Amino acid sequence: MARVGNLWLLKMTSTAGGIALFFYAYFWVMRHPLGAVTVMPTTWVDDLIGFQPLAFPLYAFLWFYISLGTAFARDLRELVAFGLASLAMGVAGLAVFMAMPTRTPDFAIDWASHPSIHFLKRVDVTGNAFPSLHAAFCVFTALVIHAQLKAVGATRWARIFNALLGAGILYSTIATRQHVALDALAGAALGGVVWLVYLRCGRD
Repeated sequence: MARVGNLWLLKMTSTAGGIALFFYAYFWVMRHPLGAVTVMPTTWVDDLIGFQPLAFPLYAFLWFYISLGTAFARDLRELVAFGLASLAMGVAGLAVFMAMPTRTPDFAIDWASHPSIHFLKRVDVTGNAFPSLHAAFCVFTALVIHAQLKAVGATRWARIFNALLGAGILYSTIATRQHVALDALAGAALGGVVWLVYLRCGRD
């Protein structure tokens, strides 16, 4: 696709730099909460979606998925709009994390039996739960890519595959027990709102 080759170096470096900056801020906020940490409650949705360690690859795929949103950007204006919208989403989520710190409950799972998720739990310590920025970036990116695919006349099946991939990543946030359903719902709503910001500042 011609879009991928346009500004490819800027797209690659800005995406990598943005993700690195986000993680730095994310872990800094986790170490400096402004109040007591609240445990998020579970709902019937969490009971319906059982723990599924095989969902971990989908969970990890988000960070490559985000890079597709920037790779398919039409021009500098669209790329900058993606970056500004992502920044707004990150700042909003981190502000909530700092002011109202939350974590996921103890699911009484032997994480050592699931090495990849065990590593994730050790690094992330189940903090910064609500809203799920994983879900927020997933929904935002899925909507961006949907619009990009539509703009270039991609097949209906390509758009369906993108929707299923986004839904799978969203599912993985709960199935890996990184988040509860309320986290994912709030994150998805945040991603949708930021998508509207992106439409205003990045599209004709």
